[in-house]
Amino acid sequence: MIRQITFAGLLTGLASAAHADSEPRLFTAQDVFDLEWADDPQVSPDGLQAIYLRRSNDIQTDRTRSHVWIVNLDGTGHEPLLADESSYRSPRWSPDGTRIAYLKSLDKGTGLFVHYLKSGRTTLVSRFEKSPRGLTWSPDGTQLAFAMAVRGKSSKLVTAPKKPKGAKWARKPIVIDRARYRTNASGFLELAYDHIFVVPADGGTARQLTHGDFNHGSSLSFRPDGSEILFSANRDTDWELQSREADIFAVHLTSGTIRQLTDEPGVESRPTVSPDGQSVAYLKTQNTRDPFVPTDVVVMDISGSRARNLTKGIDRRLGDPRWLSATQITYTFQNRGENNIGVVATSGSRGTVVEGIGGTTIGRPYVSGTYDARANGGLVFTKGSASRPADLYALRDGRSVRLTALNEDLLAHRDLGELRSFTYPSSLDGLEIQGWMITPPGYEEGKRYPLILEIHGGPHLAYGPHFSAELQRMAAAGYVVVYDNHRGSIGYGSAFANLLKYKYSSPDDFADHMSAVDWAIENGFADENNLFIAGGAAGGIATAYAIGLTDRFNAAMAAKPVINWVSKVLTADSYIGQIQNQFPGPPWEHLEHYWERSPLSLVGNVTTPTMLITGEKDYRTPISETEQFYQALQWRRVPSVMVRIPGSNHGIASRPSRLNAKTDYTLAWFEKYRVGSGDRD
Repeated sequence: MIRQITFAGLLTGLASAAHADSEPRLFTAQDVFDLEWADDPQVSPDGLQAIYLRRSNDIQTDRTRSHVWIVNLDGTGHEPLLADESSYRSPRWSPDGTRIAYLKSLDKGTGLFVHYLKSGRTTLVSRFEKSPRGLTWSPDGTQLAFAMAVRGKSSKLVTAPKKPKGAKWARKPIVIDRARYRTNASGFLELAYDHIFVVPADGGTARQLTHGDFNHGSSLSFRPDGSEILFSANRDTDWELQSREADIFAVHLTSGTIRQLTDEPGVESRPTVSPDGQSVAYLKTQNTRDPFVPTDVVVMDISGSRARNLTKGIDRRLGDPRWLSATQITYTFQNRGENNIGVVATSGSRGTVVEGIGGTTIGRPYVSGTYDARANGGLVFTKGSASRPADLYALRDGRSVRLTALNEDLLAHRDLGELRSFTYPSSLDGLEIQGWMITPPGYEEGKRYPLILEIHGGPHLAYGPHFSAELQRMAAAGYVVVYDNHRGSIGYGSAFANLLKYKYSSPDDFADHMSAVDWAIENGFADENNLFIAGGAAGGIATAYAIGLTDRFNAAMAAKPVINWVSKVLTADSYIGQIQNQFPGPPWEHLEHYWERSPLSLVGNVTTPTMLITGEKDYRTPISETEQFYQALQWRRVPSVMVRIPGSNHGIASRPSRLNAKTDYTLAWFEKYRVGSGDRD
């Protein structure tokens, strides 16, 4: 489905749609509920099978449901393992491959279960009020470890008078006295800290191993003898106001003694012990005050000595290290819109194992993907394409083998927009920018189409050549959809990502986006009289900023934008890291800089009809930001509408109906301002 296009010869050899002589079978809002995709694969200990989460959208509950399926790595024996009305998560093989541990939501709390493969029986190991994370088996299969929130003790400022029996008083005041008190995902937080627990795998009482007013990471790794669990945490007394600090620790299962293995500036995370128990691989991110900082894979002795950076110079954000053998470590890295699996030997030699994993984000075409690797050499991963969400694949004899075909029953019978990749120079400085374009089903060469420029979030994230339900629906509505990895995107090195240091948003990234629009017009794809712009989060900021610099767009849709950086950083959950790493200092010391980056500073120039869409419980880009822009536009009599998503946080498209609603409202707004037929002379 993907076609590479050179800038010089772009107009030659474009194929017509497969069904040019008949009505296209368009991808619809109803189809969103029928999508399925693979996620969180796990290789069996013998390297012959894999389990994975088969995700799907339930039209009755308007939720994404996850079932556990099992398949042989030769592609046979694909069948459901845990598949009913429930939704499952974190399925994990026991070390001997005879059992599967998993988590499931109950009427009250979360249940930890173990399923016995031979008998087919399942037991409830324990029930928890809070949800466990990082479920991990002990090497001997007798215990399960996990991290879970534990309520802390708060100080009492006042003592209220005694309430008479039967009296109905107002709710008690809520007293907050800590720096981290709210997150986008959970809202206002109760006083609680994440601690590590173990529980017998055949049922019993969970035992807490860590203590103190600190959060202990959920990526856990046992030593082979089961004596210690390694984890990452920031146990500094001033941890709340630190954004890039964490070390590797080990807690002893019997004594509870905590041993610190690293003590360097920056973040050491995701420790994983080697099969022989002699070494530890982990991720290392420096604490430099840059918006983007690369992450490396480091190996040290189990004692914490002799740390060696194995990936120095790769200059990418690396993730998910796993021991493929006693001397090889796999990891993920993003490069030019793709997520890949790399491998590095403890001797330092490197290579790429798999290119282009992904397909686990359904709404927009973000770089994504999950994988698992075993020391026996087994490796499985998720992989999609421009026309399909993620299927499950295995690496066999150096080849990628597809194990599932989850969407052929649906998408093989739809005419999807065709994806084309291209590069172009930015008008700002000639910098090469990578972009993609989706042409509508039934695309006719020589005809110009209305264009939607869609801008990714972050801004230090990336799009790529991946399936997108939202953008396919836009193409099905007759638009050419263009998106790009502008300066600031990741996967192109630190220098490229940090070109927006203290410049987001600015005329710099604006030039990158407008150059993509001009490219589509100059090469005969887009109708210059029908231009539209949209984006979410950082893309919403870029959208709001752009319409303060140009009136070329017929209409705009800014989802969950930041409008006023002065107010945003001191009302959002991300304020600590944002002030430290994205700005030269706090707003009271750099007010002019914050204002210059704010779309509100340009609102006096805006004439573009604008739609704003934000969740009412968004604590990442609070809805008060949207309200400021909306009221300013209304005051100036600019056509504008505010769409509020009740009960939603920053993830306004996290439920299927909301993903559709976001797309429906965007298309309806654009259709209102779409003019003419767009046929080329």
